[in-house]
Amino acid sequence: MNYFNDIIKLLNEASDLSISYFINPEKRIYFLYLLSSIILAYYIYRGKKDTVPFWKYIFKKKVWISKSAFVDYLLFLFNSFIKIIFIGPYIFLGLYLAFYINEYLLQNFGFIEEPLSKLQTMVLYTLSLTIFNDLFSYLIHYLMHRLPFLWEFHKIHHSATSLNPLTQYRIHPIELIINNFRSILVFGLITGIFDYMSSNQINKLIFLGVNIFSFLFCVFGANLRHSHVKLSYPKILEYLFISPYQHQIHHSIRKEHHNKNLGSKLAVWDWLFGTLILSGSKKSLRFGVTDTKQKYTSFIYNLIAPFKHIFRK
Repeated sequence: MNYFNDIIKLLNEASDLSISYFINPEKRIYFLYLLSSIILAYYIYRGKKDTVPFWKYIFKKKVWISKSAFVDYLLFLFNSFIKIIFIGPYIFLGLYLAFYINEYLLQNFGFIEEPLSKLQTMVLYTLSLTIFNDLFSYLIHYLMHRLPFLWEFHKIHHSATSLNPLTQYRIHPIELIINNFRSILVFGLITGIFDYMSSNQINKLIFLGVNIFSFLFCVFGANLRHSHVKLSYPKILEYLFISPYQHQIHHSIRKEHHNKNLGSKLAVWDWLFGTLILSGSKKSLRFGVTDTKQKYTSFIYNLIAPFKHIFRK
């Protein structure tokens, strides 16, 4: 009976977690961010002078009810269980890491004579966390594309043949764990350093909140990155920030687009390391990987395929 109750509890927690993504401003698919993306999509739609009604343009059947889309939805739900079972308990590791880094700096360098003010701490901490998180996100993403072992897991994300905002969460559980482990390490490292530099003036819970850069990123079209809406930025900005259309190019099946535009929010890493492609002229794109139609159309196959391919090799 207890076992049955545990299963029901887990199902409820996973369901609550999935729903929370639409009502939590820390999540990309928060309903207000989705609304702002629809407004931006309308701007693009007006520029196209399309004869199709806007609601048909934004809610295309082949985008939202395709086989690929249903794999997105199922992986989104399934990964809620993975987050509760494997990732949730380890979020505290970031706080422990921050504590021990602060302690290490205190023991080796003593108390800082002129600590940062609360305002300085919040501004510099937000900047540092955004930059370093984005840099390590780029590096992990680069390795996902370059190392055959990791590519087998990351290929699941690229196997989507149509893009919608939930494609963001179309990732294999192994990649999910790797990405969250990276975030926890960066959070712990940066938080520990700023704990020391500010003499513990800021509550840890504030560090866990939404920062202004994430907010702006989500408001200005983050959900259009995985969509059919081709929102570009002015050319100079695309050297600094990855536009939604640049990320769609990253998903392109065309060979010249492979391993390009790997940045999460910032384009500067792609610019520095030679993996940047600007939007340029708008061209039609096909999404997916070369064997998509034959294999990656079922939820179960997307879970087991990486292991099959790795063991076969």
